[in-house]
Amino acid sequence: MTRQSINDLIAFLAVARERSFTKAAAKLGVSQSALSHTIRGLEARLGLRLLTRTTRSVSPTEAGERLLGSIGPRFDEIESELAALSEFREKPAGTIRITAGEHAADAILWPALEKLLPDYPDINVEIIVDYGLTDIVAERYDAGVRLGEQVAKDMIAVRIGPDMRMAVVGAPAYFDRRSKPQTPSDLTDHNCINLRLPTYGGVYAWEFEKDGREVKVRVEGQLVFNNAQLRLNAALSGLGLAYVPEALVRQPLSNGRLVRVLEDWCAPFPGYHLYYTSRRQTSPAFALLVNALRYRE
Repeated sequence: MTRQSINDLIAFLAVARERSFTKAAAKLGVSQSALSHTIRGLEARLGLRLLTRTTRSVSPTEAGERLLGSIGPRFDEIESELAALSEFREKPAGTIRITAGEHAADAILWPALEKLLPDYPDINVEIIVDYGLTDIVAERYDAGVRLGEQVAKDMIAVRIGPDMRMAVVGAPAYFDRRSKPQTPSDLTDHNCINLRLPTYGGVYAWEFEKDGREVKVRVEGQLVFNNAQLRLNAALSGLGLAYVPEALVRQPLSNGRLVRVLEDWCAPFPGYHLYYTSRRQTSPAFALLVNALRYRE
């Protein structure tokens, strides 16, 4: 196979996976016009249309899907083997891509990286904050972070944090105008600050458990956000009740800026886990990061 053919296939993989010439060009470090010219040349040599282009989207044709499915894993395997060669270096090296929610990134990933990376300057880490249930294989992440109960059974899961609890909180000024809820069902009478889930586009139902009884409540309110900090800020401002990780509100609870309710309905649940596919070739850099994140009681 010629070098040009290899480069053309790499270009095709980038566009097919990103579903965008703009994103693929940025990833490859080339202009969109040069990338488009490369794809047209590949299609001309094959005598097949590989990509369907519209003004808004790019998607593989049937032939393109077949090519993507056949050569994609082979190129991934080559990249993985090249990364594994870093074990012959004096120090681990390579790039590690992780997807995680905002709280996990702040509370778990960042403290570990802050200690690890100064000693390993050849390790690069990219963290993408995303509340969706990302397919790390399709999106080409090395690993993701989810709560233990959300990790798929076919993934390797490593515990990286303690058990967690959620907390329902509001500002004292909010409760000056409203009575405190005594049961989860009372929340339907309150102004609640909602979380929008990007995966399905729906609003997250607040989950409670007491004496073996599990309850989900779909609350309503004036505000909907897709991150924890904005929900916390709104609660601190007295604009409603927020449902957030307990660790996030310890300080405002201790200094009286927030008041907690329904604490007896917020049971512990499995905390954050790092997960990755069993088919992944584990590089020294990745193994080092996993060990640094591993939770030790």
